[in-house]
Amino acid sequence: MKVLKFGGTSVGSSNNINKVIDILENYGKEDAIVCVVSAIGGITDKLLLAGKQAQNKEDAFNDTFNKIKDIHFNIIKELNPTNSDAILNYVDEKLEALKSLLEGIYLINELSPKTSDKLVSFGELLSSFIIAETMKNRGLSADRKNSQELVVTNSNFTKAEVDYKVTNNNIQDYFKSVPQNITILPGFISKSKAGEQTTLGRGGSDFTAAIVAAALKVDQLEIWTDVSGMFTSNPKMVKQAYPIKKISYQEAMELSHFGAKVLYPPTVQPVLTLGIPIHIKNTLDPEAEGTIISHDPVNANGPVKGISNINNIALLTLQGSGMVGIPGFSKRLFETLSQEKINVILITQASSEHSICLGVEAKDAPLAKSAIDAVFENEIALNKIDPIIVETGLAIIALVGDNMKNHQGISGKMFSSLGKNNINIRAIAQGASEKNISAVILENDVKKALNTLHEQFFETKTKQLNVFITGVGNVGERLVEQIKQQKKYLKENLKIKLRVVGLSNSRKMIFNEEGIDLKNWKEQLENGEKATLDAFFEKTKSLNLRNSIFVDVTANKAVADMYAKYLKQSIGVVACNKIACSSDYENYRLLKRLSLEYNAPLLFETNVGAGLPIIDTLNNLIASGDKVNSIHAVLSGSLNYVFNNFNDKTKFHDVVKQAGVEGYTEPDPRIDLSGVDVARKILILARESGVEMNLEDIENISFLSEAGLKSDTVEDFYETLIADEAHYQKLYASAKEKNCQLKYVAKFDNGKASVSLQEIPEGHPFYNLEGSDNIVMFYTKRYAQQPMIIKGAGAGADVTASGLFADIIRLGND
Repeated sequence: MKVLKFGGTSVGSSNNINKVIDILENYGKEDAIVCVVSAIGGITDKLLLAGKQAQNKEDAFNDTFNKIKDIHFNIIKELNPTNSDAILNYVDEKLEALKSLLEGIYLINELSPKTSDKLVSFGELLSSFIIAETMKNRGLSADRKNSQELVVTNSNFTKAEVDYKVTNNNIQDYFKSVPQNITILPGFISKSKAGEQTTLGRGGSDFTAAIVAAALKVDQLEIWTDVSGMFTSNPKMVKQAYPIKKISYQEAMELSHFGAKVLYPPTVQPVLTLGIPIHIKNTLDPEAEGTIISHDPVNANGPVKGISNINNIALLTLQGSGMVGIPGFSKRLFETLSQEKINVILITQASSEHSICLGVEAKDAPLAKSAIDAVFENEIALNKIDPIIVETGLAIIALVGDNMKNHQGISGKMFSSLGKNNINIRAIAQGASEKNISAVILENDVKKALNTLHEQFFETKTKQLNVFITGVGNVGERLVEQIKQQKKYLKENLKIKLRVVGLSNSRKMIFNEEGIDLKNWKEQLENGEKATLDAFFEKTKSLNLRNSIFVDVTANKAVADMYAKYLKQSIGVVACNKIACSSDYENYRLLKRLSLEYNAPLLFETNVGAGLPIIDTLNNLIASGDKVNSIHAVLSGSLNYVFNNFNDKTKFHDVVKQAGVEGYTEPDPRIDLSGVDVARKILILARESGVEMNLEDIENISFLSEAGLKSDTVEDFYETLIADEAHYQKLYASAKEKNCQLKYVAKFDNGKASVSLQEIPEGHPFYNLEGSDNIVMFYTKRYAQQPMIIKGAGAGADVTASGLFADIIRLGND
């Protein structure tokens, strides 16, 4: 004999019920079948709603009743298109009884637990009758047996306790001689010894099936639901979650208690003692392997078997110096909650005995506070303890696994990975058995926490990065294209799953939590929503994704001013925008401090030298104990390009224009040609060397004409270049006469910095610097005579984009 149970979703439509009947017919060819069914999906909730509406004197209970009636009638007609009259007449009679019950509740304005059990029992009674009669109509050997005639309980309404001795005898006696091959039983419902209708608690259909399986000592209990087993985490929140093939009874109970809705926790109890395995199967995918729950499962998933959560939690804290060393506080606290029938989900107490924290359902918090404050009224009045503190908007996440106790560092990995993603932990509970490690967090952080932990414990060292890019002009576009090109390589070779989740330009912005399709991102962006810096930040923040990275591909001060907001949310920042790190020294230090405090990386390698590893090299020198004495550098690829292409046969205006076309200068070339851009770069290097310095401390000797310096607009500036051609030709002629090359040089020496156009003699390392190349010479304590030199392309959209991309990848490797 086999025992199968089908849940509400499995019998939630005529289509699904047909699948159930097919499964039963197939099983019935070889074995006698006991099939326990839940109410049609959503009906129990509607019954409770109707009861509450009637109790509150709301006429809307009639509308809810009619919805219940329509759902059942429609399913009956769809299942039995030519032979439904008898079923409809019976169901209509039962529904009239239901309506009379609701009208009675309406009249007396009361819904007691006893009446509630009578009310909700209609769901299973109707679904089991409809399924059994449909099977009969199709010629199958099937019949229904009312579980209320088998399962006997006490009178603890809404969650009755089973009298196993009487119940087991009833079940065994009945199934000794049943004529039908398939017996349909309504789950969840029972009767007290006094003959009153009771229920086994929400989810009790699983329990009914387990009771029957244990009484009949079957080889296996099958629970059929709408998912393919118990998953490593909630698949609706964690896309990478997958079914657990085998799991122990204890692990299954822990996961069930902590929100895994596939299994009702008490289900395990009747079959655990007898060692009857439970097989979780999928009605919608009968061939799927599912999950087997047994005494000794193979430990294929490692020490952690699953990650689960409970939402709508309130944290109650009882604290005060008067508690220390005084026995009895805990006893009084728990007795109070027990008397109010408030279930405690989590308990944690500091060894100092100064405080006790309790997790309860949020709906119970007001009653709990009122009751506890009343019990401890005297101690509160004497200031020995504080009034109970209630925190809401919380959730519990839990790691579950029998073998966690045999593996060091599980809790360390858990809390470290949560901390890195700015998930604050309000309370922790861990038993000595270490089958369950629980933490209380904000409910808004649940999805991020589950994904973070799943990545840590279940995924093959693959780290998901969620990237938000502001600025998709020349460099930004190249960055997006590089990401699109390298996504597969990153996943296969570096185990980095990189998703661009947000994109913005100055006008529009788009977001996709699952990752923007980069094949047509330009069209999507054109049709996106209106962009503002604050809106982009708020959306990034609200998505609350793990390993989030904000990438600034602009030269905009307003964007740079947003960095602190991102860092405070533990969102990493990658920037080619030099404004933030060359801003006031206090702001620079603030960003550095926030990066450390919130564990949010701040990377800006492209601030100096585009894709060249200049800042990284400098940081490594400092970190290894070296000391920078001086820095000599050509740091502007734009200016190097200009002066490498300017001579007595060209015009300065034309060369500058061409540099803009090639993408070497900013849209406003004055930023490059005024020396401000180079000054910012040497300032950043000086600061990274450990020197406190501001931009105004740098001597900037400009080579521009007076008119060029005073120009108000970009157009005016270009006009001055034409007018002052002789000024620039004079600079070239002077260098040529001395057989020198013009290079715009930045220097940092003895705590002072300067930038200026210089005539570089032949033989100097800067002399043959070609194209838009940059070069940096670090003179340090270790490199005192022969400097460390870094040289290469220092400007251009592709190399700048690759530098940004390298910083992003670096975060993936951390």
